[in-house]
Amino acid sequence: MSIQKLLSGVPRVVNIGLSGFAADLASQGTPVVQVDWRPPARGKKHLLGLLAQLAGSEARIAKANEEALERMLAGTPVLVDVQPAGQVIEGLGASLDDRVLLHAGPPITWERMCGPMQGAIAGAIVFEGWAKDLESATKLAASGGVQFHPNHHFDAVGPMTGITTASMPVMVVENRAFGNRAYCMINEGLGKVMRFGANNAEVITRLHWLADSFGPAFGAALRSSGGLELVPLISRGLAMGDEMHQRNVACSALTLRALSPHLAKAGAGSEELSKILAFIAGNEQFFLNIGMAMGKSIMDPVRGIEASTVVTAMCRNGTDFGVRVSGTGDQWFTAPVEMPQGLYFPGYTEKDANPDMGDSAIMETIGVGAFAMAAAPSVVGFVGAGSVRDAFAFTSAMNEITLTRNPRWTMPSLDGQGVPTGIDVRRVVETGIQPAINTGIAHRKPGVGQVGAGVARAPLACFEQGLVALAAALGVKA
Repeated sequence: MSIQKLLSGVPRVVNIGLSGFAADLASQGTPVVQVDWRPPARGKKHLLGLLAQLAGSEARIAKANEEALERMLAGTPVLVDVQPAGQVIEGLGASLDDRVLLHAGPPITWERMCGPMQGAIAGAIVFEGWAKDLESATKLAASGGVQFHPNHHFDAVGPMTGITTASMPVMVVENRAFGNRAYCMINEGLGKVMRFGANNAEVITRLHWLADSFGPAFGAALRSSGGLELVPLISRGLAMGDEMHQRNVACSALTLRALSPHLAKAGAGSEELSKILAFIAGNEQFFLNIGMAMGKSIMDPVRGIEASTVVTAMCRNGTDFGVRVSGTGDQWFTAPVEMPQGLYFPGYTEKDANPDMGDSAIMETIGVGAFAMAAAPSVVGFVGAGSVRDAFAFTSAMNEITLTRNPRWTMPSLDGQGVPTGIDVRRVVETGIQPAINTGIAHRKPGVGQVGAGVARAPLACFEQGLVALAAALGVKA
């Protein structure tokens, strides 16, 4: 094209980098294409140096990651039972002299816990009978009378506050390919529930019903059925519009369909059976906790593969975000957790919101949730993402930071492409793309509960720390 022809035509601009320039041009009616470019590793020389040096170990890393992906994709998780946590989780004592309480996210002390986490803990203490009321429960927790540990340290996960105590009934998922088990508390429903920091009498009463009636009946139904295979169920859910974190309508219905006959034989009277079936049918997020235990059971066999760059866990406690990388075992890499962006229930705004929390990011770690947003266009408006095109963009972006696509979990809306799977800590650092996480939003004060839902982002600092530690383990120094 000649200079004369170029200058005589309408300007066409490609803007790389800062979007403000593109916005100014567009406001003047100039056609412009915005390219979202950023310097690799955010321009940090020491990280660029590590990435370059790690390239020298590419064959070793590739072999390790191949093993990690094989373990992920070979998993055969089956929901097999529901039991009191203290009976199946080793080290979670049931006696008054052994007050152990598990929480979401990486390790944290009482003094650093957010409002909803402290509120949920107070409610759990009352539920266990360790204190008679919320005030004395709070004093007990603050005085060191309770041991706090992350769920992840006990083969467990929990949504939002993630509180797990010995008397609470937990879903048991067995990964039959590797023989490991993972656990997650039963989903309580929406609104004023313990996982969002609520702790009033209604919350405690519901927990007792789950422990005394629902849990035993659901466990009996699972044992009678021989267990519920979860990989094919997730596949069907994706085809029916679920992404398995914010939307679980299809998978919850499929679970109810599969287990209803066995629940009918579980021994509950007709009135109680009706209540149990209504609880599942009225709780569109019922499957979330099952999916979380499934995710934990899939990712635990991936831990500790020397030289693997695969992220094995992402979680948050309302204060810190935590990440684990396969090649560095059980070491946590933490950074301040970010605020979710989304929609709020009537009467609430972002000023009421607590920073993101929960172990439920295990769903994104296995490739669903926000990574599978393209499969669930109905979620887009609810989580504040915008248009269906934005949903596709979420999945496309997550593909940039993962190693493969899962052939067992495909998305009809993307012509049968598999969900992006296997977060690579190197790719996150190099691209600067923060893993997206679909999430609920809790009120920042204890006792209130859920106030909205949206999308959160994993802080890059966690992955940068993970990269440095992995490089050191491979003998590479910044």
